[in-house]
Amino acid sequence: MKPNFKYAVIHRHCERYPIKEMCCFFEVSRSGYYKYLKHIEHPAKDFKLAEKIRAKQETCRRTYGYRRMKLWLDSEGIAKNPKTVLRIMHKYGLLSEVRRRKKWQKMGDDKHRYDNLLNREFNADYPNQKWVTDISYIQTKEGVLYLSMIRDLYDRSIVAYKTDTSQTVNLVLETIHLAMKSVKKVAGSCSSTATRGSNTLRKHIST
Repeated sequence: MKPNFKYAVIHRHCERYPIKEMCCFFEVSRSGYYKYLKHIEHPAKDFKLAEKIRAKQETCRRTYGYRRMKLWLDSEGIAKNPKTVLRIMHKYGLLSEVRRRKKWQKMGDDKHRYDNLLNREFNADYPNQKWVTDISYIQTKEGVLYLSMIRDLYDRSIVAYKTDTSQTVNLVLETIHLAMKSVKKVAGSCSSTATRGSNTLRKHIST
């Protein structure tokens, strides 16, 4: 009879007979029996801990790696070796998910080509003669926030600005609309570096 079978018999009758006597009867060591007990109890303990980890991963959207999860378990009064936490997370598919950063998308359509109206002449003779647009982004806790601005080249003042969570053509157009509302009179020859915005600007000026 293999030792594991002997240990199984001892475990089945451990409440009726002394373990020491049964180990002597089956000619196995008590240390081997207790090692066997740890082995058979391992899956149950693993599953209980895995459910604890699973619940935490659901609340944190699977952002916890095994080191951070180990620290959280410590704070919950569950002291575990980092390797044990890693093994269980790997075994039950509870490892953190790697979130790839989204690739930056180009604004507009490359098929559309527009002339540079300013021709690198970044000075103006009077207010609202030349506007330039610019889009920058700000990293926040909630994600990336895009800032669209229109600046008057006459005195470098900001005519209008608008923020959004997406970098789109509409963001520029809405900024231009705000700029049009903020000034009482726009020069008839006002130019803008925004390609599609220039068309919108000309439309407003002509009406």
